[in-house]
Amino acid sequence: MSAVAFATPHLAGPSCAPPPAAGERNLLDRLRAGDGEAFGELVREHGGRLLAVAQRFLRSSEDSADAVQEAFLAAFRSLGSFQGSSALSTWLHRILVNACLMKLRSRSRRRESPVEDLLPRFDAAGRHAGPVPRWMEDPQERLAAEEVRQTVRRAIQRLPDSLRVVLLLRDIEELDTGETARLLGISLANVKTRLHRARQALRALLEPAFACRQ
Repeated sequence: MSAVAFATPHLAGPSCAPPPAAGERNLLDRLRAGDGEAFGELVREHGGRLLAVAQRFLRSSEDSADAVQEAFLAAFRSLGSFQGSSALSTWLHRILVNACLMKLRSRSRRRESPVEDLLPRFDAAGRHAGPVPRWMEDPQERLAAEEVRQTVRRAIQRLPDSLRVVLLLRDIEELDTGETARLLGISLANVKTRLHRARQALRALLEPAFACRQ
């Protein structure tokens, strides 16, 4: 079982949600009418969750807060085009992910830490060159503890951006390969390669916490 496979249920973003209920429709009507109190309600209800999502993508607390603010402003400007075919929370979530990706792209390119030391090595016959630690039979139980969830989050944050963002989009936000490629402007093959490397590196980072003690 891969590290991400059992980490995802606890860290994943919202799946496809139903259309807005009556309360959300009322809030939308008030927002479109320019009700300032309605905008405050929107921020109070969704701000905390959106900030948590932003912090998964952006390492800086300041950048995360900026991305959330930009997402709310973008949503406010786009209220007229929101058709209500999905829940308001889902719509805001998509806007925020786009805001985070734009912020990542706008950064000046910096040298990323190599992950080669974390990736498995193989001999000439294609076998693992070293021992492969066996993981516990049911790591799901370990993830019930907040401490272990924090361990997973910290490990993801240690990945280079090029791998970390693909991992987040595919395994945490649960986007498909095509949507991930479109958002990042890379090929399908590149998405698959980066995701494979990210999962391997994450597993290596998590082995101290989840490998069986011999």
